[in-house]
Amino acid sequence: MLLDPERLGIVTDLYELTMSAAYWSAGLAERRATFDLFFRELPPRRNYMVAAGLEQALHFLLHFQFTDDDIRYLKSLPNFAHASAGWFDALRKLRFTGDVWAIPEGTVVFPGEPLMRVTARLMEAQLVETFLLTSLAFQTSVATKAARLLTASRGRDVVDFGSRRAHGPQAGMLAARASFIGGCTGTSNMAAAELLDIPPVGTMAHSWIMAIEDEREAFERFAAVFPDRPTFLIDTYDTVEGARNAMRCSRRPGAVRLDSGDIGQLAREVRALFDAGGWHDVKIFASGDLNEYKIDALVAAGAPIDAFGVGTELTTVADAPSLGCVYKLVELEGTDHSGRIKLSTGKRTYPGRKQVFRLTGNAGKYQSDVIGLAEEKLPGEPLLQPVMTEGKLLQPLPPLQELQSHCCRQREQLPSPLHDLDGRSAYPVEISEALQAEYDRLARLWAKV
Repeated sequence: MLLDPERLGIVTDLYELTMSAAYWSAGLAERRATFDLFFRELPPRRNYMVAAGLEQALHFLLHFQFTDDDIRYLKSLPNFAHASAGWFDALRKLRFTGDVWAIPEGTVVFPGEPLMRVTARLMEAQLVETFLLTSLAFQTSVATKAARLLTASRGRDVVDFGSRRAHGPQAGMLAARASFIGGCTGTSNMAAAELLDIPPVGTMAHSWIMAIEDEREAFERFAAVFPDRPTFLIDTYDTVEGARNAMRCSRRPGAVRLDSGDIGQLAREVRALFDAGGWHDVKIFASGDLNEYKIDALVAAGAPIDAFGVGTELTTVADAPSLGCVYKLVELEGTDHSGRIKLSTGKRTYPGRKQVFRLTGNAGKYQSDVIGLAEEKLPGEPLLQPVMTEGKLLQPLPPLQELQSHCCRQREQLPSPLHDLDGRSAYPVEISEALQAEYDRLARLWAKV
C-alpha cells in the first residue's frame, strides 16, 4: 500500500495524536513552540554524517492535512472517545503554518547539532514529528554510507545497485536519492532515474546467460540489441573463460562485470587477458555483497577494478541500519521561562532556538563547530538556513547535482583523520557559553520544582 499524497496528516504515531488532543484540552495547542531534530550519537565506525532527506520533509509539511476520512477513523477509535469535538474540528482545518530552519542536504553534521529547527503552533509542530524523523534519519544514513564508499573507492565510480534489497519500493527510491547526494554516480532504480534525473546504470543478470545456455552466444545476442559498448556479466560459469568468450564476440563490450569469487584475483586475471589482447579500454566493474571495507581492501591491494556496484550494504545501511534521531521541545512561548530542557541522564537537551557555527582553519579544513543560541553572533559559518516561513517555501530547493557537488566539497574540507573508515577520530563540537549558561539557569530552576 502506497502513501496517499492527500492523506499525509495521518502518517504519524498514536501518541502524537493523544498529546495533540491533550494540548487542545489544556489550552496549549495554539502556543508557539520550537522543536530541534538531531541525533545524539554517531553510529558505529562513523566520524561524521551527511545530512539528507530535507526535500521529502518539506514536501510533507507543504501537504500536511487530515481528510474527512481520517477524522471519521479517529472518531471511531476508543482512544479518542472523550476527545473534544473542537479538537476534531481543529484537525480538519489544520495545515502547517510554521517556520523551518535546516542544515542544507549534503552538509557533514555531527552529534547534537540540529539538522532541522521547527517553530509552529504546538499542536501542528508535534504532529509532524514522525514523518520528519523518518525522512531525515533514513536518507542521512544512506548518504553517509555512500560518502564512505566513495572514500574507500579513491575516485573510482560507485553506483547504487540496492533497490531489490531495500525495505520496500519507496525505500529503494529514497535510498537512490540519498546515495546520489553522498556521491554515487548512478542507480539501477529506474523510477528514481526518471523522476530524480539520476543516471541509470545496469548490465544483465545471470538469468540471461542461463536462458541462452551458450555463454558466447548470450553475449552476442545481447550486444546485437545493445551495440553501444554493453557490459557483459562474465562469472555465471567460469569467470576467466567468460572473459575469453567476451573476447570471441564480434562486438567489443565497454566493460565486464565480476559478481562472485575472489574478485581481486579474478580482476587481475581478466585484466591481464584483456591487456594481452589489446583490450586496454574495456573496463572491469565489480559487484557482489560489497561494502566500504571490502572496496578499501581491493583498492589498497591494487585490484584493477574501475567501478563498483553496491546493493544491500548501501540501501539497508547494513552495519548501522538506524540513526537515533530525536525531536525535542526546546521552547514554548507564553510562559515566564520559555526555554525547555531535558535533564535525563545521557539524554539532556539544550533550550531555545539555536544556530550551528562552523569554524574553518587556515588550511581550508573544518576546525570545530559551536552550537549557540540563534541570536548569538559567533565566529564561523552559520549552518542552519531558513527554508520555510509561515508554511511556505522561501525558495526552490537545489537540484540533486548541486547537492552532490556540495557534499563532495564538504568531504574535501574534512580533516584527514575523519576520513578513517573505522571511526577512530572525533570532531570537536562545543556548546557556547551563552547556551550553557541558559541551560544551567533552567536546570537550577527545574531542580526546585
